[in-house]
Amino acid sequence: MEDSTNKYQQAFDKFDLTMSDDQVKAAVTTLIENNREKYNTQEVKERLLGTVELTTLTVTDSNESVMRFTENVNRWANEHPELPPLATICVYPNFAGIVRDNLEADGVRVACVSGGFPSSQTFLEVKTVETALALRDGADEIDMVLSVGTFFSEDYETCADEIEEMKAVCGEEHPLKVILETGELKTAYNIKKASILAMYAGADFIKTSTGKVAVAATPEAAYVMCTAIKEYEQQTGNKVGFKAAGGIKTVDEAVNFYTIVAEILGEDYIKEGLFRIGTSRLANLLASAIVGEDIKPFS
Repeated sequence: MEDSTNKYQQAFDKFDLTMSDDQVKAAVTTLIENNREKYNTQEVKERLLGTVELTTLTVTDSNESVMRFTENVNRWANEHPELPPLATICVYPNFAGIVRDNLEADGVRVACVSGGFPSSQTFLEVKTVETALALRDGADEIDMVLSVGTFFSEDYETCADEIEEMKAVCGEEHPLKVILETGELKTAYNIKKASILAMYAGADFIKTSTGKVAVAATPEAAYVMCTAIKEYEQQTGNKVGFKAAGGIKTVDEAVNFYTIVAEILGEDYIKEGLFRIGTSRLANLLASAIVGEDIKPFS
């Protein structure tokens, strides 16, 4: 255990973990105040729509409701071919086939939460089998949750091994997003550390939240995660995506997240499809802002 612990500590030592929560908050406030207005444009709102992972993850989901959800996306794509397609439809694994069989909108992918979502509290064998079944049924992308309790126990080897196993199931063709559950990690120090661990273990994206705990995506968490992504790319040459999810309720909030990502990682990063927003409600608000009237095409 000592050798493996040293291995992860050596990875952490390559990064700046010294920024305090107060420093992060101040940096985010300054970044948004100084830069937000140049991104508060129609073009950016349209680009934001293309980052959306339209999500339904409720206890009342059914084959019928998920089919209707998918048909709404098809209808919107047919009515607005001039706009970028949504990034994905994100559902529970048992609905991957329903989405795949009914999805007609070009460019929209199928994403599934997997691996004992949202707590990640189950056997690794269950996580990998659930993921394999989701991929078999048509999932293009997988969102898993970091084992947060294990992370707090400083068992970094187990956390990393789980991510590596899940990535092995996904293969190179299916992106793996690792949800850090930043509201439970709480501090900039923990969020930065978890980001580093997930990226070194093979995450294609790191994601803020499940949306199932009290504190979800925050600008501060986004700032820390994007800073970690930038440092990781500088050290390894590998680009990792960023997904903000949970509690993003307004277009203004979405523009704030866009501003953080654009300023730290660049707009080319966003144009390459490496920035995503997971939401169940923001898509309607963005659509309304884009067309200039109150509409709810995804409800």
